[in-house]
Amino acid sequence: MATNGEVLFLNTTTDGKAFASKDHLCHDDSSPVVKAQTIDELHSLQKKKSVPTTPKTHNPDEDLQKLHLQSISASLASLTRETGPKVKSVKQQLDYLTPASLSTSDSALKFTHILYNLSPAELYEHAIKHEKGSFITSSGAIATLSGAKTGRSPKDKRVVKDETTAAELWWGNGSPNIEMDEHTFLVNRERAVDYLNSLETVFVNDQFLNWDSNNRIKVRIVSARAYHSLFMHNMCIRPTLEDLQNFGTPDFTIYNAGQFPCNRYTNYMTSSTTINLNLCRREMVILGTQYAGEMKKGLFSLMHYLMPQRGILSLHSGCNMGRIGDVALFFGLSGTGKTTLSTDHNRFLIGDDEHCWSDAGVSNIEGGCYAKCLDLSPEKEPDIFNAIKFGTVLENVVFDEHSREVDYADKSVTENTRASYPIEYIPNAKIPCVGPHPTNVILLACDAFGVLPPVSKLTLAQTMYHFISGYTALVAGTEDGIKEPQATFSACFGAAFIMLHPTKYAAMLADKMRKYGTTAWLVNTGWCGGRYGVGSRIKLVNTRRIIDAIHSGSLLNAEYKKTEVFGLEIPAAVDGVPSEILDPMNAWDDKEAYRETLKKLAGLFKKNFEVFANYSVGGESKLTEEILAAGPIF
Repeated sequence: MATNGEVLFLNTTTDGKAFASKDHLCHDDSSPVVKAQTIDELHSLQKKKSVPTTPKTHNPDEDLQKLHLQSISASLASLTRETGPKVKSVKQQLDYLTPASLSTSDSALKFTHILYNLSPAELYEHAIKHEKGSFITSSGAIATLSGAKTGRSPKDKRVVKDETTAAELWWGNGSPNIEMDEHTFLVNRERAVDYLNSLETVFVNDQFLNWDSNNRIKVRIVSARAYHSLFMHNMCIRPTLEDLQNFGTPDFTIYNAGQFPCNRYTNYMTSSTTINLNLCRREMVILGTQYAGEMKKGLFSLMHYLMPQRGILSLHSGCNMGRIGDVALFFGLSGTGKTTLSTDHNRFLIGDDEHCWSDAGVSNIEGGCYAKCLDLSPEKEPDIFNAIKFGTVLENVVFDEHSREVDYADKSVTENTRASYPIEYIPNAKIPCVGPHPTNVILLACDAFGVLPPVSKLTLAQTMYHFISGYTALVAGTEDGIKEPQATFSACFGAAFIMLHPTKYAAMLADKMRKYGTTAWLVNTGWCGGRYGVGSRIKLVNTRRIIDAIHSGSLLNAEYKKTEVFGLEIPAAVDGVPSEILDPMNAWDDKEAYRETLKKLAGLFKKNFEVFANYSVGGESKLTEEILAAGPIF
């Protein structure tokens, strides 16, 4: 018998008797022998050494490493203690120690392990291991669940009202800004920080907003879930290694403790969910919701506050650019076709949702896209469908338990299924995501009343009026089964995210259009020949031809006439588009019904605009009067 773990080869003699020989070990000559002596050593060979994303121990400037960890520790600091917690970079085990004398609680005895700017592959591993409901789908994307909240909670969003913001922000009737005080914010911040510090591991992302390098904002996101870290990795602009080494102190910090509820007995709290924005402290706190979109839109609200202070207009819009450098901005609420029309294989995509317009041109705020997935198909949205691959986060989708193929038509969890992916996953994305000044601004409305023309050219005053209105129409059923259109308005086509009064953004838009010679258009992607249920929806092929005519500039040379009530300039002809649909009145068989419906919609516009009518810009009411005069008259 072999001893000491030796394996002997059995030979046989000529008479068939076996004998053992230590000269012939049993081994496989087909491949080299692994040099590892233990399983742990074998596993260590699996991962090739690379330049880490966390602060490096071999960096000669150790003071820079320590300052970086001190910065993260300061971000996680309780405001009742002199300094932050002990933090440890997991990859390099580099410690920054807080003197124990500063605190005698048990929390002073533990480290908070920092998972810093992990790669998508690393975040996949953490999600699969530790987050129930995380799975890899057949396309390579990771599917996850956002918990009980599958959409934003706008009624739970609060903004600290102090001496500065009281004067600067839009408050009161119609405003999305619901106030809270500084003390309540700090109570919620303490609750979030204490929760994050109680965890063994915390994810930290240091990233940027705005592709305009002269106006980019440094953001730090501290979160408890790998899903949230990967989502923000996709949605913010990803830094280079050099960027990280010189990142320093962030301009804004998000504390996402969404798995932990707020204290409902705290002042201003109306549920277990709260999203708090403190513009003075440059901080945001999330409690009681794990929906990742709160982080994205919270940062968008921040940009709506910071950028106008620099004379830069922040916009909730899509943006693309032609091959000759002509840029178009697309504004539109859900269902208007903004995503479909701004995605054009013949044009470069600058961004799908959030942009800045400065004196240098346009720039995307984000580093990724956040697309709706309901009924997604390769036929309808090939670019988005193909972008759902490794690195993409799929929220709340349903998939086959065996094949892991996603059923995008299944809305068992929610209708608001989403995909988050880096913008470079779109083949015709323009990197870097910047462009020259827009040639055209396109306001999209899906008018289910059927009275707005398919396309009209706007004056500057009309542009401000329709930009502030942010109109589209939804279709809802009545008890008798008769379906009537319902008008919906969202100021600046993104009322939930703006911080200043809509008139201020509209005035900035008009100023930039005037300065850079931009033309504005109102495009109706809804009904013609009658309201919903009577007329028919304008064919997508005709809308695309209208958009192409806008891009080419040919529509500028058309003959125009003015409509009644709204006073819109409509072209007599658009190449490839039936001329009878260009004037909505001509498309209706019942002219009297057309006039009645037109006045009904005009009345809804006027009623919606009442909240803005008495607002003055810089103490002057002249601008407001000019905007009001550009509205419907009857």
